[in-house]
Amino acid sequence: MSVSQIAGVRLSGIACAVPEYRQTLLEDVKEFPKEEIKKIIKNTGVRHRHVAPDDMCVSDLCYVAAEKLIEAAVINKSEIDALIFISQGPDYIVPGTGCILQHRLDLKDDCIAFDVNLGCSAYPYGIWMAANCIHSGSAKKVLLLVGDLSNRKVSKLDRSTALLFGDAATATLIEAGSTDEEMTFCMGTDGAGYKNLIIPAGSFRNPCTEETKIPREMEGGNIRCDEDLYMNGAEIFTFTIKRVKPMIDRLLEKSGTEKENIDYFVLHQANTFIIHHLTKKLKVSPDKVPNSMENFGNTSSASIPMTMMANLSEQLKTERLRLVMAGFGVGYSWSAVELVADHLIMPDLVLV
Repeated sequence: MSVSQIAGVRLSGIACAVPEYRQTLLEDVKEFPKEEIKKIIKNTGVRHRHVAPDDMCVSDLCYVAAEKLIEAAVINKSEIDALIFISQGPDYIVPGTGCILQHRLDLKDDCIAFDVNLGCSAYPYGIWMAANCIHSGSAKKVLLLVGDLSNRKVSKLDRSTALLFGDAATATLIEAGSTDEEMTFCMGTDGAGYKNLIIPAGSFRNPCTEETKIPREMEGGNIRCDEDLYMNGAEIFTFTIKRVKPMIDRLLEKSGTEKENIDYFVLHQANTFIIHHLTKKLKVSPDKVPNSMENFGNTSSASIPMTMMANLSEQLKTERLRLVMAGFGVGYSWSAVELVADHLIMPDLVLV
């Protein structure tokens, strides 16, 4: 695993946006028997999630979150030197959505703007990229926009995915700061597992055809087409248990921080079963591992900042906290960062 440290960079603010429509599993989902839904709720922890309408893109949520954060931070848009957009739901194949958002947000023409295709590991990776932009001297303030509309590519008849995901986007301001604190990063990749969390058809390797649109009965009686998201839950669980604890152990070894001195471990919200299992593996108190699954579901790339907003907002605004953030999943890809969050700007959740 790759480990590194970067000084002179700080996290200064986070804003989150979700679609206004809030779906309640027991009331709104009609495709599965009620008893089966109750079992899924127990395993995943999801009771409600926000679902985007058909005419909404993740960039629309990112735009609103970014405007809210810029307003709350009381900064001039001309101060933003770079925009990083991380999502697996771009507006178009070409051009990059980061360029479109640079224009929509009316940022300066010499602002760096680019896209990155990452899912569950996106947030620590994004902080790492932003920190490197600042450390290299290319930027002083970076706007990191991260989010996904996972429900857009899920079959409503696939019980392994239909009731799991929520739609959300986040904006994070990262800027030059004191050299007294370092951010520590640990990251890795194992592309051998790419087929275990995948949308098989719809791009250049396997373009859309009439056949790829036809729903078929798959394993376990799940029904989906090749343009829907496929997830092998057992393999994803095995990967998570194999990679996440060693990653966090390596991260803390590099930083020299004792586990007891971490205020919170903010994990990707894969599902409640995995979060509880990792908490036991890490041998930390459940009170130190916040969970936002009940009200937001698995929000993919946005799940770490969404969990910070949902569970730690007041503390983050008023205290100095040492955090470990860890993302893991699609790719396979995994990443973690240890940093100090000191009196962050945290505006209220925006409903769009």
